[in-house]
Amino acid sequence: MQRLDAKIYDMRISVEVDDAILAEVMVLTGEKSKSPALAKAVNEFVRRARAREFGRLIREGAFDYPDPEPVDLANPLPPLRDR
Repeated sequence: MQRLDAKIYDMRISVEVDDAILAEVMVLTGEKSKSPALAKAVNEFVRRARAREFGRLIREGAFDYPDPEPVDLANPLPPLRDR
């Protein structure tokens, strides 16, 4: 069986970002350099977008999990089994 290893490479790109926005991104991310600040902001943007999409799928019932049994709020822990 042949194993395929996926390699992920960082990519350098040139982008135009307003100086004030970039300065704010650096403050918000806590990074002192532009590239790491922008990379951190982009990664956070993608993470949040994925979380929103996952939440939407849950709300729409994309995951078919059975409803849990009701919990007695006066005694939320199940009784211990005898050994």
